[in-house]
Amino acid sequence: MSLISRVEEIIAEPLKDKGYNIVRIQYTGLNRKVLQIMIERIDDVAIVVEDCAKASRVISVLLDVNDTISEAYVLEVSSPGMDRPLTKISDYHRFVGKMISLTTYELIGERKNFQGTIEAALDDHIRLVPAQIKTGEPEYFDIPYSDIRSASLYIDL
Repeated sequence: MSLISRVEEIIAEPLKDKGYNIVRIQYTGLNRKVLQIMIERIDDVAIVVEDCAKASRVISVLLDVNDTISEAYVLEVSSPGMDRPLTKISDYHRFVGKMISLTTYELIGERKNFQGTIEAALDDHIRLVPAQIKTGEPEYFDIPYSDIRSASLYIDL
């Protein structure tokens, strides 16, 4: 089991009990290790600093008690922000009808970068209607979840 999976297994239920879902967990850094945990409120109210502090205290205790990470690291707990990453299949279902930015591993229709609206989130792929259709392109793209490198909500400022 990977470190990320172990961390998620340890903290997911206690955070849920406090009213939070995990959006993403990352463990990065060469010299200075950083464990970044992005959370959102279950009730869809915007995350505030107090939420991050509360979740941070819960996470710190759980990781220390379980001796999860043996080396020194910095814990960062944050909100997903306006350009929230989509990391789980359930995220795509939740945000049907929303505009996203998406990058694929492989070329789809001669490109890897997309901006468009999620028209449907199916069992194994999403249907994305691009914001701008280039000449000769289809009106939509069916993009397998397995081919999505990264995706996030698109915020047009």
